[in-house]
Amino acid sequence: MSESKTPDDVVRPRDFRTPVARARGLGSGKTGTGHFWWQRVTAVALVPLVAWFIGTLVSLAGADLATVQTVIARPFNAIAFALFAIAMFWHAKLGLQVVIEDYIHQRALEVALQLLVTFACAAGALASLYAIARIALLG
Repeated sequence: MSESKTPDDVVRPRDFRTPVARARGLGSGKTGTGHFWWQRVTAVALVPLVAWFIGTLVSLAGADLATVQTVIARPFNAIAFALFAIAMFWHAKLGLQVVIEDYIHQRALEVALQLLVTFACAAGALASLYAIARIALLG
């Protein structure tokens, strides 16, 4: 004789979502994918930019200040330096954000560190862009 299972005998996986999340069907906050892709886009952009940056630094080894200013003031180099600064600080901000979210479990400290990282990366990027513009335009 075969035993047939009733719906009550079937084991269902446990749902860990809150009742509101189950009702809305939202699941996650839906921002993880965008963050993931921007982290990868900035990483891919940094590959040629870092190679160019290192090549430029090596070519300027032992050069005097006037030569360095002339090289940075060239339009291609100024634009590449600006792109490098933006991509680097954005990539750093995204990476540090993930580290803070994963390892800091006190909400107040997490928010404070996120703000600190955001302001520090923004200040670093703005200072870099200002320096590049000053050398390129006044150099």
